Parts: sequence; C-alpha cells; structure tokens
Amino acid sequence: MRINTIMTDNHTLSYYNARAQEFVQGTVAVNFHITQDSFLAQLEKGASILDFGCGSGRDTKYFLERGFAVEATDGSAELCKLASEYTGISVKQLLFDELEAVEKYDGIWACASILHLEWADLVVVMQKMVRALKGEGVIYTSFKYGQFSGERNGRFFTDLDEEGLARLLKEVGGLVVKELWITGDVRPGRGEEKWLNVLLTKQRCR
Repeated sequence: MRINTIMTDNHTLSYYNARAQEFVQGTVAVNFHITQDSFLAQLEKGASILDFGCGSGRDTKYFLERGFAVEATDGSAELCKLASEYTGISVKQLLFDELEAVEKYDGIWACASILHLEWADLVVVMQKMVRALKGEGVIYTSFKYGQFSGERNGRFFTDLDEEGLARLLKEVGGLVVKELWITGDVRPGRGEEKWLNVLLTKQRCR
C-alpha cells in the first residue's frame, strides 16, 4: 500500500491514493486474527508496535484493542486519513525509507506492505527496521509467494519464496527466522493466491 521515494514514477503510491476507499472496503473487515495473534504472542502485554504501512488500519485497531501501544504509518495520504478515522489515532504519513527510529519498538508489523519495494530498496528498508527494534524485537512481514519482481495490476511487487527470503535476509543481516508459513489469501474469492508469512527476530549482539 506504500512506496519508497525512489521507485519509478510512484505508480504504486498513486494507485493507493486513487483507490483508498475501495482498498479499505476490501480489507478492513477481513478476519486476520490467527496471524495477528501469532505476532502478539511474541510480545509482552503493552509492548510497543509499529504498524509499518497500515493501510486501512485494521491491524492497528486490533492491536490497540488488546492493550498494545501502537504507532501507525502509511505512505498514502488518503489511506492515512481513512485509517486515522477508523482507528481513532493519528496515522502518520511516512515513506518506508524515512524510518529513522533507533531501538524504539518491541515489534514491527509490515503486513503486505514492504513487498512494494524493489530489491535494493527492500534491503535498505529492512536494515532500518532492524535498527528500529529494541533488543530481541520481532518483525512480522508477508510477501506474495513466488519469484516475480515487477509491475502487476498498476503496482510494483517483489514476490518471495523460501529461497528468495533466505537471500534477502543474508543481505539484510541481523535477523533470524522464528517461524515461516504459507497461506492462501484471506480475501473472498482469492484463496488461490499464496502468501509467504514470516516472523523474524532481531539477533542478539555478541
């Protein structure tokens, strides 16, 4: 739903700004509790979470209702407005490469968001995410399953399979896989689309 500033022509960002209401309607009511709860189970009650590319605000609201301290960001100005209304908190407009926090969050939730970055940008942004995590903080992120990289239906995607994820994490450094699983798309009529889900933990400094 969000885009890095150096991506060609900002097609993806323009896509979400133009279709923000449609996107929210298609995602806000989706039951994503199994994955949300898997992420929250890694954190202490009241832990600090960054919803990095929050889209509709669905996940932010779920985390807030369970007593977590959540900051939400999105690159789309239109989605920020709608997510702020839905969640009751101010959602900050932030491009992925603008993340400069250092050891601020216990967890970072990047659900179907950073997949819109080109490979080199994805490496840099994930390194920023590592720096933004406290101690042995946790990241959840997801990618469409496969090896495709390029524009699809008006948006840029980097798809990943297990091999691609391993190569990415080697370049990023500082993260280890805690859990990895493949799911179908939870949106109605799209169950044939496969997703790579991964929980990552920040490596202890030695």
